[in-house]
Amino acid sequence: MRILIVHNHYQRPGGEDVGVCDESGVLREHGHEVELLEADNDHIHGFLASAKTALTSIYNRSSKRRMAAALARVKPDIVHVHNFFPVFSPSIYYACIEAGIPLVQTLHNYRLVCPSGILFRDGKVCEDCLGRKFAWPGVLHGCYRNSRAGTACVATMNFVHRWMKTYERASALIVLTEFARCKFLEAGFRADKLVVKSPFVDVDPGIGNGKGDYFLFVGRLSEEKGILPLMKAWKELGTLAPLRIAGDGPLADYCRHSQESVPGIEFLGHRSRSEINELMKGARALIFPSLWYEGVPRTILESFATGTPVIASKLGSMETLVQDRWTGLHFEAGEVAALTGQVKWALEHPPEWQRMRELARAEYEAKYCAEPNYQMLMRIYEAARSRTPLPSAAAMNPLSAITSEV
Repeated sequence: MRILIVHNHYQRPGGEDVGVCDESGVLREHGHEVELLEADNDHIHGFLASAKTALTSIYNRSSKRRMAAALARVKPDIVHVHNFFPVFSPSIYYACIEAGIPLVQTLHNYRLVCPSGILFRDGKVCEDCLGRKFAWPGVLHGCYRNSRAGTACVATMNFVHRWMKTYERASALIVLTEFARCKFLEAGFRADKLVVKSPFVDVDPGIGNGKGDYFLFVGRLSEEKGILPLMKAWKELGTLAPLRIAGDGPLADYCRHSQESVPGIEFLGHRSRSEINELMKGARALIFPSLWYEGVPRTILESFATGTPVIASKLGSMETLVQDRWTGLHFEAGEVAALTGQVKWALEHPPEWQRMRELARAEYEAKYCAEPNYQMLMRIYEAARSRTPLPSAAAMNPLSAITSEV
């Protein structure tokens, strides 16, 4: 099969970029011809460039022409869009329609129903724009880059293309979790267009032993990731449960200074993927205190792959990805006492924790390694090409019963 993958990279690389790379790689390994049509935001600096990009994000004629040229050159059997915002814009849908080529899109975040893309504002979950035809609350609060003008452009993009039924012209809209599917349904998206397929870990890192006697946080160091309640929790835990923090972001300096004032904290900064894998193998648990719904955090999947349980917020996708007392523990998002209590429980129950290590690895093997994920993607592609109904949840994940039997 010949596949054209379309992706607009963000200025700060993240899980979406890694996911696109992994998915492209596994398709090539199975003999498919894969071409990438890419854009980035690196040229967007200053008021004029930002204003122009914001306006063209609604409908970019230049990007449509570029897409049409790529379709004529590659002659793909299917187009898979991962991100069209802000450079490509939804105009690329119409190039595919005019060429008669089926298109599927992965919705990695909530951009099509929320200008910020994360359903999060002022330190907590926000659904004020969910289900509205025009996201005026987001405009009022300047949710996109703290700019009312920029937010107005994103809100207009969504309003115009929902009215034009642009997104309904996709053969499939891939969401990462059942939770995300429910949110898009609440927003008015058609059920027959939405199908759940999670990301995967492309290279098996191997199973660790958890003998490192430390807990681990890996991720972007920002407010929505729950860094502030995490630091408060470790002021209470201290050296009882050493914490290593790997990552970068707006709160990096805060984390760096915290290791000087909070016993038990070690700030590692940015680390390579191989270094993260080794850290996960030795960790007692991955701490995932996020305050927003999340998509499918790769760090949770990678943690499962190493057999490391996850102590995660009981919120959004995390509540279903991490099964309480099975592959990890839940705590109420932002609740410091609840987080410290679960860390102490993990320390006080070593036999149960060892069992969770085995179950976490089984979860990875059943759902998040490359081969079953590839089979799921092929079912979506074949349905799109043949214009038949999308596969059911059972057909998409026939291995799900394995976890319940372990």
